[in-house]
Amino acid sequence: MTETLDAPVTTIEYEGDDSRPLQAVPGSTRMARIEQVTLAVFILVPLLGVFAAGLVLWGTGLSWVDIALSVVFYVVTLHGITVGYHRYFTHGSFKSNRAVRIALAVAGSMAIQGPVARWVADHRRHHAFSDEQGDPHSPWRYGGGFKGLSKGLLHAHVLWLFDTEQTDQKRFVPDLLADKDVSRVSKLFPLWVALSLLLPAALGGLISWSWTGILTAFFWASIIRVGLLHHITWSINSICHTWGNRPFRTKDRAVNVWWLAVISGGESWHNLHHADPTCARHGVLKGQVDSSARFIWLLQKLGWAWDVRWPKPERLAARRVAA
Repeated sequence: MTETLDAPVTTIEYEGDDSRPLQAVPGSTRMARIEQVTLAVFILVPLLGVFAAGLVLWGTGLSWVDIALSVVFYVVTLHGITVGYHRYFTHGSFKSNRAVRIALAVAGSMAIQGPVARWVADHRRHHAFSDEQGDPHSPWRYGGGFKGLSKGLLHAHVLWLFDTEQTDQKRFVPDLLADKDVSRVSKLFPLWVALSLLLPAALGGLISWSWTGILTAFFWASIIRVGLLHHITWSINSICHTWGNRPFRTKDRAVNVWWLAVISGGESWHNLHHADPTCARHGVLKGQVDSSARFIWLLQKLGWAWDVRWPKPERLAARRVAA
């Protein structure tokens, strides 16, 4: 993928002056509690499910149908986040037609990480204040040292999701709030959650024509798949701002973590992403697998995506750390 753009790469503009102190938006106490309980369920249930895996495997086994459904739904929802929520809606790494835009919003919603506008607002805020005060999930929030970093990693990985104060969407995502298609998809978020959890079970039952097929598909392709995807996404916030390589200069502590590359869809080449946020490809060096970039490349070849911000050699060279 050597395509480049002649137009200069720019970042998504936020409404207002980013030098202002960050003003979080408090939600209602009742809604905040409901959201926290819901988050706790989605976080704890998959983890408990892993411990129950032995019981599921004992005597019933793990079928190829379960594996196939788990892989398919993981790949679809993973790239709904990486290509859709992240590279498209957050950073504008490419443009697409309306059908692709809606499909990416739905696929991202089925990852069960929140509606589009909220996810994007949090991520744009992260880039505006990366590893500084105002970053919603920096692992360096409590400083360095074993105690501070341990506490920070836990916060960056999962605890930040329980903050009752929410990112100001009017400030960070005015473009998405004004988008009627995105608004409709967001209003239907409970439907996408239900489909994400129930569709694998329904397919498992139809393919195997058994109650066992329904239960095992729900366990592996719904519960475990959602839990794994959550923790892989959260690892980008925590691990990929802590330990790894930094071949490109950034103003924060974003690093590359090679062993997360395949299962994160190329998101763990996080150092380049923070060096050049709007770039459609994060794994720009030799051997760096980036399936999300390949998916965008396919969309472009089909004519469904254009103005793709592929990496430019001169931009990479300007950001490269001297050997």
